[in-house]
Amino acid sequence: MAQTAGVKPMAIAGRVQSERERCLGMTDAEKAWRKQWLKDQVLAPNEPVHVEEYWRERTNPIRRFYRAPLDKLFGALTPMLGAERAADYRYITGKLGLIAVGILCAHYYFKYQGNDWTKKGGWRVLKTKPMVLPGQPGFPYKSDRCLPSDYGTRGFKDSPI
Repeated sequence: MAQTAGVKPMAIAGRVQSERERCLGMTDAEKAWRKQWLKDQVLAPNEPVHVEEYWRERTNPIRRFYRAPLDKLFGALTPMLGAERAADYRYITGKLGLIAVGILCAHYYFKYQGNDWTKKGGWRVLKTKPMVLPGQPGFPYKSDRCLPSDYGTRGFKDSPI
């Protein structure tokens, strides 16, 4: 969703937002308004305020569940690292964890759930013949597939049946 939720943004600074407009001249009312507006832009020392109940109401319970371990860990590390650095490390750790889980899932799938003669579906992975150049051992490469029936077996000939 857009920052303004589909409503066109309105500039509250008015005509005096631009330095060029301010140099043209301002009335006393505009000067007072500008002074108050600049004073309102200064945040209090305790802002921004993090309200836990507000955050809990706005976030999905599933998201809170899977974020909890890293939130606890980096909540304890925040006094040592600082808020900004702890938030950066938490973000990087979470992303690296997701990448590691993805790699482990892909490894498991291709090791145990790949396409062979016993399954109808799944990704079929084919191996190409190795590149053997002149001067390397085994140069005139001979395939280990001797008969035409060796091709397209999808692992049937290697089965213990």
